[in-house]
Amino acid sequence: MAKAFFRLQKFLRRTQFLLFFLTAAYLMAGSLLLLQRTRLVIQQGSRGTPANQALPVPEEMARAGITDPRALQSPRPGPRLLVGTEALQEPALEQRHSPHWLTSRNSELRQLRRRWFHRVTSEQEPLQTAGLKAMKHTTEHKGTYMGCFAHDSRETTLKGAVFYDLRKMTVAHCQEACAERAYSYAGLAYGAECYCGNTLPAAAAKPEECSSECKGEKGSVCGGVSRLSVYSVGEPRAAARRRRNVIYRGCFRAPENLTDAFPASLIQPNLTVEMCSEFCSKKEFPLAVIRGQGCHCGYPTGRFPLREGADGRRCSGSHNASSAATGEFCLVYQTPVQDTRCTDRKFLTTKSKVFVALSSFPGAGNTWARHLIEHATGYYTGSYYFDGALYNKGFKGEKDHWRSRRTICVKTHESGKTEIEMFDSAILLIRNPYKSLMAEFNRKYAGHLGYATDRNWKSKEWPDFVNGYASWWASHVLEWLKYGKRLLIVHYEELKQSLIPKLKEMVEFLNVTVTEDRLLCVENNRDGNFKRSGAKQKNFEPFTQEMKDLINRYILTVDEALRGRNFSGLPREYVPR
Repeated sequence: MAKAFFRLQKFLRRTQFLLFFLTAAYLMAGSLLLLQRTRLVIQQGSRGTPANQALPVPEEMARAGITDPRALQSPRPGPRLLVGTEALQEPALEQRHSPHWLTSRNSELRQLRRRWFHRVTSEQEPLQTAGLKAMKHTTEHKGTYMGCFAHDSRETTLKGAVFYDLRKMTVAHCQEACAERAYSYAGLAYGAECYCGNTLPAAAAKPEECSSECKGEKGSVCGGVSRLSVYSVGEPRAAARRRRNVIYRGCFRAPENLTDAFPASLIQPNLTVEMCSEFCSKKEFPLAVIRGQGCHCGYPTGRFPLREGADGRRCSGSHNASSAATGEFCLVYQTPVQDTRCTDRKFLTTKSKVFVALSSFPGAGNTWARHLIEHATGYYTGSYYFDGALYNKGFKGEKDHWRSRRTICVKTHESGKTEIEMFDSAILLIRNPYKSLMAEFNRKYAGHLGYATDRNWKSKEWPDFVNGYASWWASHVLEWLKYGKRLLIVHYEELKQSLIPKLKEMVEFLNVTVTEDRLLCVENNRDGNFKRSGAKQKNFEPFTQEMKDLINRYILTVDEALRGRNFSGLPREYVPR
């Protein structure tokens, strides 16, 4: 019996050693494979990927003669197409429109999209580092620490404005942001969230419960889990005072009963714009409305939507409040305070049954559309990619897996058959290719909010960029028209011009019901945090005649394809300039 037990014990020891050896070998083999694949990805990002899988070519693309982006850049035309580690040479003219060439072109276009994605992910870190240097604030904050308070994001007291910076938040940064908007207090939570207001929270918490370190400032405390570190704002810096401006919205017909239409009012002899704006800012309202000696504070509402302005002469043509806007009309000003009726956002509580894409060519306003959708619906949007700069500014869906179905829709620039057919429906956002190309070129060389330099525009990179990306603009629309299951076409220019009607269409397409007041709030916050400040004028025309001929051909092709599928064609301003 003892001998049999000894043999069993010996066998088990050998099996244990064998299992250990096989596990170690498996892990080593997996590591080597991972390293090899990583090396291949790096090589592909620098020199392109061999095209060994062709996609069907839409008929419209063949008629337009859409050419290969890399072939257009190649300075050495040749009689054949070399694929692999060698440079892609332009085919002979008689071969350019052959089926083989079109198939190769479509595959190479897909490679261009892959290289664009690899470049975006590789550029994010340097851009974020540059942004950190540009936005660095002094660590010596002003104002008084008021204490640690309980924080409920749904019913927060400091709800005048909300900001996120999940990487570079500091106490001084939050204080200055609140000071620009005329608030008295700045509260920080979770080390990265900033809340502004004029009233202290009611429920105090233990000091040790505010224990989260600020993301951008080691050693400083920025609240905690459901806890706010609250500071008084103090005197804003000169730059912040300059930005704390009051915007004249215009002359409008007054509601029948101003007292009922607006929640706060003040009657003041010798009333001035500054007095009314200061009063409404303290009450945390975004609108200051003046009629005679009355100052009224509130929001845009169904009764007072601010859509149809009156002739300024009806308000006496003056901004002197004491002598203007008597009778049926009133002067309206935008205070520095943010309209917060639509700033609350969350993930879907249950997984969405319909998988919706928000698809566009890069530079077509996808981020702006996401801002509008999130604020209109109250739900986060997701992304096929991960953009750290967007995540750090409050697009929390960036870090959620794009197939989680916890977001209302998913941003994508992809246009392959497989990628398109993964979605049940899509909002296809289209923008004038001239504007899209310029916007994406600016983003490539200066980030989301910057502008490329004149040197960039006049370099060889700009014509190469146009030659490669213009065909992508066309193929993106054509392939979504061909493979998309259920589409809502939205033109960027029409969304910009008629925001409320177009946004209503988008929200209904997403099967979400929203109030008119929430849509008016979105209109009041329409720009968001990722809008370039004005159009930087260039003293030269960036598009050559050859570029215009190329782009115009794509415009006509896309316009014809849209009409052929019973959609309205492209806006008139697209077509040949």
